[in-house]
Amino acid sequence: MNAHTLNGLNGLNAYSFQIFFVGDELVAGMGDARGMGWVGRVLARTPVHPPIMPYVLAFAGESSAQLMERWKSDVSVRLSKDHTNRLVIALGSHDLDAGLSSARSRLHLANILDMAERMQLNPFVVGPPPRPDKSERAVAELSHSFSDVCTRRSIPYVDTFTPLIQHEQWNTDMSLAGTYTPRQAGYGLIAWLVLHRGWHQWLGIKATDDDAR
Repeated sequence: MNAHTLNGLNGLNAYSFQIFFVGDELVAGMGDARGMGWVGRVLARTPVHPPIMPYVLAFAGESSAQLMERWKSDVSVRLSKDHTNRLVIALGSHDLDAGLSSARSRLHLANILDMAERMQLNPFVVGPPPRPDKSERAVAELSHSFSDVCTRRSIPYVDTFTPLIQHEQWNTDMSLAGTYTPRQAGYGLIAWLVLHRGWHQWLGIKATDDDAR
């Protein structure tokens, strides 16, 4: 069995590692006919023992302001002192729909990260991908704002905007979907970026040979 043992975990538990994924409909995998989304694809390529217990805590249409208000209560009731708890913050671009300034978006993320670190959740952040109904400049600025907040705190940030804005497969998938979320191919691309932008290092495991390429 090609599975890694997570460092410092008690193998007697059915699971010893909890990861909370918070965000909008992108983290829920909306529009994926296979029902996996990028989260399911990433977990499928993360062979660890004991297995990870994932919690996908999504809220469709959510801005960073709304996420800031609700994430802690959603996560806190699921925390366990007997397990290692981690937080993945999957940021969409509904801040643009809500008319929030980049300064407000930065502040909301900073508040989330500071609280997550106080709760020892060791956060990992995935940024917003391109969307056809908003200007490249607007989404790029939002992604850069989020990235800067993470960089200042030495928190891993996966930029999905820059690699995908000119990606033919992403743009085709979004055109076919005609919505805020991609289809199967798009979620596969996001998953690839997450797997190759610090995921394994964040978990403290080695990437498989396929994932290392």
